Amino acid sequence: MNRKKTTCNSKRDYEAQLHTLEALMALIIITGIIIFTVQATSLTPLTSSTANAHIEAQLQTLAQDMLTVLDHSQSGHNSSLKEDILNWNGEEYSWNSTAYHSELNNTLTVSSTADILKSVIVPKGIAHNVEFAVINDAGAVMTLPYIYNGEPSDNAVTVSRRVILSNSDISNSSQFQSYTGIPDADASTDFYNLIDVEMTLWRM
Repeated sequence: MNRKKTTCNSKRDYEAQLHTLEALMALIIITGIIIFTVQATSLTPLTSSTANAHIEAQLQTLAQDMLTVLDHSQSGHNSSLKEDILNWNGEEYSWNSTAYHSELNNTLTVSSTADILKSVIVPKGIAHNVEFAVINDAGAVMTLPYIYNGEPSDNAVTVSRRVILSNSDISNSSQFQSYTGIPDADASTDFYNLIDVEMTLWRM
């Protein structure tokens, strides 16, 4: 009787071990599939949102670098960005596949901003706008288009750089205001106005 009981228990133990081994193998396979799926997703980010975020980060860095270069100045001299604002005639320019021209009278703009855009942005096929945000006589912010190439897409990035204008920078303030629409924000001091140069880039 004791031998029969012992044999029966051994058989059940053997079957239980087989079931346990099968469950363990199934768990290993499922875990391997999950790990492979997670690693494949993280290593190959092919989703549109991830790609767009990467492109936007590149465009933001590019725009910031260009504005930094334009706003660099030697001691005692205005930066190229400031000179472009002071020499602006108030016209709105756009790229016509060869140069930046005015839609109003078909004149061309010659500026450091136009030069760097033409050499860096245009060959890459990147659409771009440059606008000047200033304080008007009512104390509100208004936006003046300098270079305009259309309505930005949803994945566009905008980077800005502030430039301070003083009365001493402008030879004829009334003429400058008449041409550009940028008023003297404080006539009682040498401060003329604060310009936010906004550069917007986006992929076509």
